[in-house]
Parts: sequence; structure tokens; C-alpha cells
Amino acid sequence: MRHLIDTTDISVEEVDRIISTALDIIADRKKYSEVCRGKKLATLFYEPSTRTRLSFTSAMMELGGSVLGFSDAASSSVSKGETVADTVRVIGCFADIIAMRHSKEGAPLVASQYSEVPIINAGDGSHAHPTQTLTDLLTIRREKGRLNNLTIGFCGDLKFGRTVHSLIKALSRYEGINVVLIAPEELRLPSYIRREVCDKNHVPTREVATMEEVMPELDILYMTRVQKERFLDEEEFERLKDSFILNPERLRNAKKDMIILHPLPRVNEITREVDNDPRAAYFRQVENGKFVRMALIYTLLEWAKERPTSQTPRIADDLVRGEMRCGNRQCISNCEDVDRLFRPTETGDYRCAYCESKVKQ
Repeated sequence: MRHLIDTTDISVEEVDRIISTALDIIADRKKYSEVCRGKKLATLFYEPSTRTRLSFTSAMMELGGSVLGFSDAASSSVSKGETVADTVRVIGCFADIIAMRHSKEGAPLVASQYSEVPIINAGDGSHAHPTQTLTDLLTIRREKGRLNNLTIGFCGDLKFGRTVHSLIKALSRYEGINVVLIAPEELRLPSYIRREVCDKNHVPTREVATMEEVMPELDILYMTRVQKERFLDEEEFERLKDSFILNPERLRNAKKDMIILHPLPRVNEITREVDNDPRAAYFRQVENGKFVRMALIYTLLEWAKERPTSQTPRIADDLVRGEMRCGNRQCISNCEDVDRLFRPTETGDYRCAYCESKVKQ
């Protein structure tokens, strides 16, 4: 059974296939209007969501399928203590495919080990958001005509931004990608992503303090919110916050064909005046999310026909069991009774399989 837990679960060729399917859907919506008739999508959203949940709902309905599920964990059996593993085994009796958003990192991975239907990670804590990444890739493809030979600047919260982490992983597999990191020191990209993703894949990466100094060279500017709650020193936040707000003045030296992306929701990091700039692609990005999720649902259901199911938990071959404990309090392994699984690194260390945090031996 194929699932989408992390962007790297699928090959570049498979990503390109999903994007090509999305482009075909855009070109001929009627062709796909009945392909999922009789199929049900379960949306298990343990934390609030507007765009992602409604995007999945709209996607399945436009494919001719139906939708069931919940948008609040308090209204589900999780409030009675039911585990993720038990929930997906139950929901799998009612649905053909499941989209899950969870506040605990690694919850969708646990779900995939027990589910007899495809699981789609719709966001797990600060860890990953692969369908947003597919949305971003489709948007880049439609706006720029390619997914290689691009310079992309990531601005804002690069430390906790799961959309940033997922997109960097995805783009690192294409040729000619240059990454520029624009963030306050408190919110810099985690060093392990630079080391194990960018450096490993020979992706040039550099850090800068302001967007102005790199604006002329960017093909894409990916904005995220600088979050006040992430700062230990409120005065430091007040000093830095305006440096990471995009306004027309800061766009004066940008390329005429640069595009501006944002996973949304925004607060004040992009002013309303920018919305009228033709380079602002973030609302077009939202619509692309529906099309790429249509393509993903259709593709996963097609793959499910080709692969037999199993009644036993499925553990990836590159994972090992151990007695170590993950130190991340937001990790599902510290909240539910799950196998302690770890992934060896090239340096001889281990990372938690669920949240990718480095584990002390």
C-alpha cells in the first residue's frame, strides 16, 4: 500500500506524474468528474484547518467521490483516549482513502503502519506538509514553466515552518536549485536540514539578514510568518519584525517575472498592496492545491489497486527498533504506545523515525 507521509516517499518521476495529472485535470475537468464515483475520502483533522481540509473536500467531490470525517478531535473518539492506530483501522472500514492532520509529529506515519487504505499526511505538527509541497511545485511549474534552474528565497520562520522544510526537500532533487535563507537568528533553518538535505544533494545554500540584499536575483520568494511567540526576547522581535514584511517598496528591485508564494494564512508579513502585483501568486497557489490533491487522490487510489494489503504493521526497511527515547515532546512516540523506531544517519547517530529529531544514545 502506497501512502504520502513525506514528500520523499515518492520519486521525482512520481512527483512529475502527479503534477502532469494535475495539469491534465486543469485542461479537462470533465474527464475526471466521475473517476472516484463510489469512493470515500475520510478527512481526520485533529487540529484546525480551513484551506487544507476544504481543499481535500472539494478535490474529492470534483472527482465524483464523497467525504466523511471530522474537523475537531474533541468530537471524535480521540477524546475518549482512542489511539491513532485504532482510529485508522476503524475508519478504514468506512473509507477508501484517508487525509490526516495531527498536532503530534509522526502521527500520519503511525497511521500508515496500520491502515489498509492510503494515508495522506495533511500536516503533522512542525514536521512535514507534503501536499502543500505538491501545491507549491505545481504552482512553480505553472508560473515558471520548470522545476529546475531556480533561485528561491525562503523568508520568515524557517525553523518551525513545515512547509519550508518539505519544499526544500522536494526541490533538492532537481538540478540547478539555489536556496537563499532570509530569517532572524532565532528562526533559522535547522542545521540538520542544511547538512542532510542541501549539502548532501549539493544544493548551494546561504543565509542573509534582509530580503533587499538578494531580491534582484530571486526567481521565487517564499514568504512565511515571523512568529512573535518563537522569540524569548520580545524587544528583539519588535526590533526585527518589520525587516521581514514584504511591501511594494521591497519589490522595486525584484525581477519582473519573480513570483511570490505563501502557504497561508498570512497575518502582516505581506501587505495588502502587494496583492495587486501580478507577481503575487499565493491565491493562485490556493487553487492549485485543489487540483494537485485531486491528482494525488486519483493516483493513490490507482496505486492501491495494484498492491495487496497486509494485516500486520508495515515498518520501512531503513528503520530500526531501539530502546532510545525521542526528546521531542510533540512527537507521537511520547504521546502514544508506538514502536520506538529510528533512522541511522551517515554520521553514526540516529533520528526519530516519527519527527526526525536527533536522538541521544
